[in-house]
Amino acid sequence: MTSPRPVHPSTPSQRQRLKAIIGGSTGNLVEWYDWYAYSAFTLYFAPHFFPSEDRTAQLLSAAGIFAVGFLMRPIGAWLMGVYADRHGRKSGLTLSVALMCAGSLLIAVTPSYQTIGVGAPLLLVLARLMQGLSIGGEYGASATYLSEMAGRDRRGFYSSFQYVTLIAGQLVAICVLLLLQRILSEAELDAWGWRIPFLIGGALAVIVFWLRRGLSETQSYAVAKAEGAPKSGFIELVTRHPRETLTVMLLTAGGTIAFYAYSIYMQKFLVNTTGLSRETASQINGITLFVFMLLQPFAGALSDRIGRKPLMVGFGLLGMIGTYPIFATLAVTRDPVIAGLLVMAGLIIVTGYTSINAVVKAELFPAHIRALGVALPYALANTLFGGTAEFVALWFKQIGMEQAFYVYVSLMIAISLIVYIRMRDTRQHSRILED
Repeated sequence: MTSPRPVHPSTPSQRQRLKAIIGGSTGNLVEWYDWYAYSAFTLYFAPHFFPSEDRTAQLLSAAGIFAVGFLMRPIGAWLMGVYADRHGRKSGLTLSVALMCAGSLLIAVTPSYQTIGVGAPLLLVLARLMQGLSIGGEYGASATYLSEMAGRDRRGFYSSFQYVTLIAGQLVAICVLLLLQRILSEAELDAWGWRIPFLIGGALAVIVFWLRRGLSETQSYAVAKAEGAPKSGFIELVTRHPRETLTVMLLTAGGTIAFYAYSIYMQKFLVNTTGLSRETASQINGITLFVFMLLQPFAGALSDRIGRKPLMVGFGLLGMIGTYPIFATLAVTRDPVIAGLLVMAGLIIVTGYTSINAVVKAELFPAHIRALGVALPYALANTLFGGTAEFVALWFKQIGMEQAFYVYVSLMIAISLIVYIRMRDTRQHSRILED
């Protein structure tokens, strides 16, 4: 007798796809909110964990632990990517937000150094290790889930919400800080108010955990599981899919450094080089990031009509040509309006990468190794180029060669542009369609 053929799941309904967007995107927002809350409230909680009369020493210690969390992201991408490939996208998303929840709540309730001594900074390190693992795995799991749940004609639009919520998480963390600064006195924020944002993050993560538990599994994962596809793992990735892995790293390199240059580093550049006040720089940064966030779905939907490649090539060309003049003009302008328009121009260019980078990576890999293939090379490139962008920029400025940073960013975008030109358009040649 022949064994019956496995029954493959039906195509997701529109309701399931809408629920997938909400579950995948809101979880991403909460995770990035928790990640940025640490940075936003460092000034207030650092004295509770690091005994020193020198505030700079306290901030350096807190920044060191922040860096440890950042270095954990590739490890999280590896472990969580394998987990999502072997146990399902839904399981990966649920575990990811659970780790972030645990990390945030641990920071919120950890006693101060004055109470438990060296145990306080050790618990803070543990919390950031969990959050680093979580944020490293979240990208691959959510990018894969949103891309697989989307229909063929809406895949770019759906996946663009990953960057919408990434930026929204950063903006929400800033808004919580501003709100608490209005409601509480400086003494209250120093004493106990800094715990509130981490309690908020933990509570939101619990809600998202419950929401993600109710998500449907993707058809791609279920088919791969039913057909007995090879197990996901690092050796499988680098030996069977080396071209795709290298492609993800190289297409990410230019995009991630441009994103960090125009978003995270830009606020410091406007103060340190342009000479604007901190308040003005913060306003420019907040307004341009908000508009940038709103652009993502429109660019994602455009890629569903004209393909992914034109947007990536457009980013590569404009980024390579425009980065130097944008930064050079920003360095000498004193008009906040002109500065804001220049920053916005840079972010519009970067939208060609950010809006579709997740779906492009997901479309390169077969289902059985897709989450790992998306997450690990991205995390490595992000750590090497995005995570170091601010340090490199400030180092060039310190040695009196600030313009070299503009050249560096342009060259990295040019390297990615070569990849964009040479690769096939993943919308027409999607491995998700083969599932």
